[in-house]
Amino acid sequence: MAVDLLGGDHAPAVVVDGALHAFQDDPSLHLLLVGPHDAADAMVAAIDPAQRGRVTHGAAITQDQPDDGVRAAVRAVAHGEADAVVSAGNTAAIVVSAARALGRWPGVRRPPLAAVLPTVAGRLVLLDVGSAVDPDEHFLLMHARLGAAYAAVVHEVARPRVGLLTIGIERGKGDRLRRAAPPLFEAADLPAGARYVGLVEGNDVVTGAAADVVVTDGFTGNILLKGLETAYAQLGPPGAPLNDGPAGVPRAALLLGVGGTVVVCHGAASSSDLAAGIALAANLHRRAAMVAMVDHVVNEEHSPHNEVSHDG
Repeated sequence: MAVDLLGGDHAPAVVVDGALHAFQDDPSLHLLLVGPHDAADAMVAAIDPAQRGRVTHGAAITQDQPDDGVRAAVRAVAHGEADAVVSAGNTAAIVVSAARALGRWPGVRRPPLAAVLPTVAGRLVLLDVGSAVDPDEHFLLMHARLGAAYAAVVHEVARPRVGLLTIGIERGKGDRLRRAAPPLFEAADLPAGARYVGLVEGNDVVTGAAADVVVTDGFTGNILLKGLETAYAQLGPPGAPLNDGPAGVPRAALLLGVGGTVVVCHGAASSSDLAAGIALAANLHRRAAMVAMVDHVVNEEHSPHNEVSHDG
């Protein structure tokens, strides 16, 4: 796993601490640390000498150029030096770097960030949560396809239910985007046997009764995600972070639609959040989840292995 040591509001200390916890929890995990020498050395010094062979220091990035760390970590995946990248850095820098270095799946113009939320019914995939803040209805349809594949592959949901987030379930509710998208969703052949179940509201995101996947724009999704996570943290057991809750949901988002595994943690992520993000990335890679999702989303004649588009 390539870990961006300079990503996040409290980097590099909190990232080093999170990476150390993930390393200790997973005996088969190997880390490529991208960032300042002193930060990487601090982590290595805390590791049993017999285990230090599982840690490599990648590009030495200075603290005054944090976005360079994101780019270097993504390039490590592109060059086959790492299997996945984890960063709590600038979201725009991560998305742009991933799209350029790893390429995008055919048909994906703006790769969305997908977060998993605990619900009364289980788990729910919410996207986009911060990548494309001003999409059109065609972007939302592609995001619905990606979210359905995520729910089917990672959560093993049979025929995922896909809902469109708006301010009311009556037809025609919402802004222009929410009025334009439903006809496309209704006519679409969604992957993994997924079905569009119509408009959903914020309360449906909490209960999980109406949908397994909820699609919205990155602006609304990011606001909703942060509000819910704060509520979960405040209302849950004292001192228990979200990823330690009964649903076991990490506070991290997966960037969908790019040619590699890219996990994005919050800028204000704690060490436990970073550890959970690294564990999520490792699990997704081991399950070959991204390859399986591509198979669901992309037609056979547009194999991602020979048709991945790159931004110039």
